[in-house]
Amino acid sequence: MATTADPYTVSGCAYVVGGRPQPCTSVRWMPSAAADAVRVDGVPVLLDTTAAMCFSAGPVPQGPPVVASVHQGQQGVSSR
Repeated sequence: MATTADPYTVSGCAYVVGGRPQPCTSVRWMPSAAADAVRVDGVPVLLDTTAAMCFSAGPVPQGPPVVASVHQGQQGVSSR
């Protein structure tokens, strides 16, 4: 079960602001009330409907991520 506390790899984010690269470095998950009600070790789980936002190191919002399974047991995240 994936939770908001699990680490994720962010890749494929070529976001540029003012001609300078501002790649995504983190993802903030925003569990809904339903996801918040389901917890693993006290941490909300991630559902396929859980909203998220990618951020640069700035932290400049980059947009919602596209979540793709990399291989068994791990998830990869990239910005749209």
